[in-house]
Amino acid sequence: MGCYFIIDTYIDAEKGRGMYDDYIQRVKPVVEGFGGEYIIRSEKITPLSSKRTPQRVIIIKFPSREQLEKCFASEEYKSIMDKRTGSIDARALIVE
Repeated sequence: MGCYFIIDTYIDAEKGRGMYDDYIQRVKPVVEGFGGEYIIRSEKITPLSSKRTPQRVIIIKFPSREQLEKCFASEEYKSIMDKRTGSIDARALIVE
């Protein structure tokens, strides 16, 4: 059974996109190396509530929760994680 990782992001205008854009390029092969498949990676979003207005949404399907957890606990991911945490606010969900 698949497991989905859903993220919405809020980009800090003062910090800019530089580090985050680098993260986007570097994270894809890490995710795919653990069996992750990108379903959606988009900035074309129409919020239906003014309380939640993400600038980017990502949905990734993993073969299992175990693979998802291995991915984000891996040394490969940890080596680039600060590029995300240092530049954006992200809200994530795991859906099984």
